[in-house]
Amino acid sequence: MRLIRRPGTTRHRPPQGCVATIGVFDGVHQGHQLILRRVIDEAKKRGLPSLVFSFEPTPQEYFSKSSPPARLMQLREKYQALEALGINWLYCPPFDETIESLDPLPFIRQFLVETLGVKHLVVGDDFRFAKGRSGTMEDLITAGRDEGFGVEQTGSVIQDGIRVSSTAIRAALDAGELEQAKNLLGRYYRMSGRIVAGKKLGKTLGFPTANVNLNRVLSPVMGIFAVRIDGLEEGLLDGVASVGTRPTVGGTVPILEVYIFDFDREIYGQHIQVEFVARLRDEVHFPDLESLRQQMHIDADQARQILANLQ
Repeated sequence: MRLIRRPGTTRHRPPQGCVATIGVFDGVHQGHQLILRRVIDEAKKRGLPSLVFSFEPTPQEYFSKSSPPARLMQLREKYQALEALGINWLYCPPFDETIESLDPLPFIRQFLVETLGVKHLVVGDDFRFAKGRSGTMEDLITAGRDEGFGVEQTGSVIQDGIRVSSTAIRAALDAGELEQAKNLLGRYYRMSGRIVAGKKLGKTLGFPTANVNLNRVLSPVMGIFAVRIDGLEEGLLDGVASVGTRPTVGGTVPILEVYIFDFDREIYGQHIQVEFVARLRDEVHFPDLESLRQQMHIDADQARQILANLQ
């Protein structure tokens, strides 16, 4: 899959003629997958490339810089998920004040017609666009009739009586309802990142951890979790993870720390995926390191039991 961040040069020029969709696609959940499958099927039928148009940073992050919704996926994770589904192009320009001011018709002309040459557009049932989210399906249909592209709208996906959405998944993760989040996503929630050097406190306590920077303003999960780890040559591994600021040792910046069971080798610099299976407890402040060490043994035993029952 090809990624375009700033079109202009030949190397970064998007395809002229495609079947496209527009949206944030945070999480690439089951509702998103319905849209994406329609894009891919229609693109194959027409002999055109499939394309996802998604701003980076997202409009929500642009308008709420200090407190945006917690990201389910970073751009790299979104790219990998879309590529795995079979999307050909990801067009991902930055959202800025110029785009913010575009009314629906100029937005359509600039992006869908002139930049992408869209031949068919697929959107979700709650899709709005352009200045103040004023753009509607009627605007798209009218413009499509004038400019020569088709428009279709997919329905909602309902799972266990809940409309699948990124908002619903964030709420489930925040409440520690990881099974519900799994049902909405179609898989366990996961984060990925590169392992960085830490202060080696975990090793001192008998629990050497792989540390991963979150690179998020807010994390959708916080606490202690039973997890599975992928991305290393050993294959899928079990472990326990903490997402938090480490208050017992005076930490202030949230980080993901992963203790991999029965594992002993240096893996700094490697990229891993951490799959959150069950939430064990909140992160708390302990009076001393010995109290923390004892609780870590309890957490590890509980996580081992939960993960063993999955197999």
